[in-house]
Amino acid sequence: MFALSSGWGLGCLWLSQLRVWARDASGRWALGACQARLCCSGGGEGRPGVSPFGPTRQTLKEWALLVSPFGRLRARLPCHLAVRPLDPLTYPDADRVLVAVSGVEGRARALAGLQVEYDEALKEVAIVSDVIDPQASVEVTAPLKFDLNIKSSGSGCVKVQNIECDNCKIETEQGTSILQSVKSPQLHIQTKGGKVICLGTIYGNINIHASDKSTVTIDKLQGSSVNISTEDGLLKAKYLYTESSFLSSAAGDITLGSIHGNITLQSKMGNITVGSSSGCLNASTHQGAIDVYVSQLEKVELKSHKGSILVKVASSLQAYLQLSGKEIDVNSEVRVEEMDEAHKDDGIIITGLMNQASKHEKWIKADAPEGTVTFRSQSWFQSLKLKD
Repeated sequence: MFALSSGWGLGCLWLSQLRVWARDASGRWALGACQARLCCSGGGEGRPGVSPFGPTRQTLKEWALLVSPFGRLRARLPCHLAVRPLDPLTYPDADRVLVAVSGVEGRARALAGLQVEYDEALKEVAIVSDVIDPQASVEVTAPLKFDLNIKSSGSGCVKVQNIECDNCKIETEQGTSILQSVKSPQLHIQTKGGKVICLGTIYGNINIHASDKSTVTIDKLQGSSVNISTEDGLLKAKYLYTESSFLSSAAGDITLGSIHGNITLQSKMGNITVGSSSGCLNASTHQGAIDVYVSQLEKVELKSHKGSILVKVASSLQAYLQLSGKEIDVNSEVRVEEMDEAHKDDGIIITGLMNQASKHEKWIKADAPEGTVTFRSQSWFQSLKLKD
């Protein structure tokens, strides 16, 4: 019997440990363990270390480097790379970097040109090869606090999990970047065509740039400053807890769950959706639609040049309202005092106060000069159900 643990989720499977029942010489059953790795291009079951879709894969070479616990990893590879922390019980001094390369034995390029070195003066581990087999996989186990500078070419993917570092820089071309539970004051991710996936909570000042049709999907970001941009791909995040965030997309949609802080959202062609906003929000799109639920606010400003805007608010919210568009639809359940309606050019402007709000403290402004602005009341529970 053995358990298969999921690793990349990118067409690769990693088999970390096999626990095997075997009969010994006396005929009794005993429980043992062995290590193996499996990487294949598709699903299915097979013998350990053997892909049903290709030749046998195995560990080709391993290194154990004695290092400073506060160093840096520099990697330049065209293949998959995974980085994870050392076991603190096994290595309490955090003074090792373990490198293992797996692939198909016998391939001419399996380990071609691969250099694995440690520069003590720079406190840097370098893993470099331009011509290693792109189907190879490199696993690095490093001290918990270790800086990362990684460039992956071709379709090589990068996965980093449970690492803390002062600087983390990851660049890919067509490969996917996966970050899981990473902490870094300076975190930079760039891809020219691959996906960016953030799992768990990512802490720090975060800068993500995804070009072409690359998508960015995020569980939770928490930090002072967040800057994320995409071109044609979707930008999706469940939770943002930041002091200041700027998220933009040229043609892709921006879809957010619960956001907190000062948030600026911009899209030229895509739609903008926010499940729950608490703080200052500035969202604008040229041709897309905007759909926002405001649970708590300081200032909210929404503009869709050619689309429509839907604003949902908690019924108890105190806000000064300024709604302008070709058409305005205010739900009768919303209590708006001192409401005033004015007509300008081909549009309508409605102003008013919700729940005795001040005109100067907290306000919601929505402008859709060629579309409809819809304003309605919605409970937090209803918003949560819609997000789920």
